[in-house]
Amino acid sequence: MPPCIRGASLEGFAALARSVGLDPARQIARAGLAVGDLASPAQWIPASAAAWLLELSAVDSGCEDFGLRLAERRRLAILGPLSVVLREEPDLRSALVLLMRYEHSYNEAISLRLAEANGLATVRVWLDFGEPAPTRQCLELAVASLLQVIRWLVRPDWQPQGVRFSHSAPERLTTHRRLLGPQLQFDSDFTGLVFGVRELADTNVLADPLLRPYRPQLLRAVPPPRARTVVDQVRELVETLLPVGRYSMRQVAHGLGLTTRTLRRRLDDEDEDYTSIVNDVRATMAERYLANDRLSLTDVSCQLGFAAPSAFSRWFRNRFGLSPTGWRQASRGVLHDRGAAVRSSDRPAEAGQRAVVDRTGR
Repeated sequence: MPPCIRGASLEGFAALARSVGLDPARQIARAGLAVGDLASPAQWIPASAAAWLLELSAVDSGCEDFGLRLAERRRLAILGPLSVVLREEPDLRSALVLLMRYEHSYNEAISLRLAEANGLATVRVWLDFGEPAPTRQCLELAVASLLQVIRWLVRPDWQPQGVRFSHSAPERLTTHRRLLGPQLQFDSDFTGLVFGVRELADTNVLADPLLRPYRPQLLRAVPPPRARTVVDQVRELVETLLPVGRYSMRQVAHGLGLTTRTLRRRLDDEDEDYTSIVNDVRATMAERYLANDRLSLTDVSCQLGFAAPSAFSRWFRNRFGLSPTGWRQASRGVLHDRGAAVRSSDRPAEAGQRAVVDRTGR
């Protein structure tokens, strides 16, 4: 099943659409959704449809900052029950760890990664839709929302040392600078925030020490994250080793402190095999890299551990049924032909509705 997001992620969409001269119901229908899909904050809707909704609305309204404007209307409560627990985390580090650990309780398409090096902390943001979909508006919404959460927890004027986007800069940066600050960098090699490691220890001003003992009880109201497995550990190592071409099963087993035989047995116990894991990791990374216009197909093939772009193209077509170039064109079709290019414009709203029903019935 494709990844979904909570309807709360689009809170304020209708009001924002009307404020820029759009008919919210028409935009929602063009994205393959029904108006009722956005009626309940707890409703789950296909993430790719939400991405098309934001991109269509940005293009139709002429507002390149549509995603940022939507972020400005958000409240901490959009995270659902997790927002209650988040308020009681003692510091910024623990709050970010909680957001990352429970990220799929509010957005199944998002991936957050915290890294620390040379006195800097970096929170990278990825979106994995599993199909061609535009990412600009969703990424700007996600980064602005993350920054907003940090400001709620730490202080209203908190400012990172850098706000980075892998996509190119828009023509006008007024809203970007007002909401994100002056340290903007576009055409970067990643999307996310950069700030001092010491700031991870900043106190959460919303936390009430008297409520901290109730944290476990509050956390039980949040869907628990999936337990970390050997497959997860293998996926992480493969993702790290693919770009350097040292991702054999023997090398991964060594990285886990296991023999190849033991690793194979443990994967068998989880009904997984190593080749499938490598292909799944490549598929996820390919989607992320193809969303970055700065990377050529040669660059992407190298990052995925292929010896030549032709090998990457053959693998990609076998995996997804279209070429890497075709994927890029499909995910940007809205910029060229807003009506016909969007898959959902020819798809009945019931398609999105069925996905919602299936998802909420899990």
